[in-house]
Amino acid sequence: MRVREFMTTNVITVSSKTPVVDARKYMQVHKIRRLPVVDKGKIAGMVSDRRVAEASPSAATTLSVWEINHLLSKMTIAEIMSKKVITCPPDTTAESALALAQQHGVGSLPVVDEKGHLVGIVTTNDFVYRIMNPLLGIGKPGTRIHVYDCGDTNKIEEVVRFIGKAELNVVAIHVDDSIERDSRDLIVQVDTEDASALIGDLTNRGFKVAIRERQFWPITS
Repeated sequence: MRVREFMTTNVITVSSKTPVVDARKYMQVHKIRRLPVVDKGKIAGMVSDRRVAEASPSAATTLSVWEINHLLSKMTIAEIMSKKVITCPPDTTAESALALAQQHGVGSLPVVDEKGHLVGIVTTNDFVYRIMNPLLGIGKPGTRIHVYDCGDTNKIEEVVRFIGKAELNVVAIHVDDSIERDSRDLIVQVDTEDASALIGDLTNRGFKVAIRERQFWPITS
């Protein structure tokens, strides 16, 4: 999956000349924590709700609301924005983009084209919904099965073969490296609410199997 497939393209932005008080309103209205700063179509910086809060007078101030807003209206985003912006192109793979965000400790990545123009943005929530949720089968019906000590190719192949014999389909699958048990376990979700027959077959074959607790609710967006 590439970033262009799940990035937000209708990005709320501000310019470096935007008053801080206006940026704060945009964040509140749109319920966002970060605003890309765009000047002449190109990314110039980023401003977070934390930076806006730091620029605002403390709760202990004796200033009135009118006086606070007046001060913030005089201060522009250029004075508080971060000019060091970590970006990625739209063809970046999802895993590379996530690694880049983690490496630099940022919660969002503006997506820019070859000319430096902002074309989208991806956030931590995007990675969760588009990568983690499918990996964990969240939002999809079925049963998740935990097969212990099943991380090598031959064992995984055998489990999948049993699933095929049961005429079931794999909804999600991944290998879980357990530090606690010092083992590699297979987590597989199959498209049935009753996996007892499959679990019985796997157990008889010598696998240690358990149903993995999960909560299901349909995801519509």
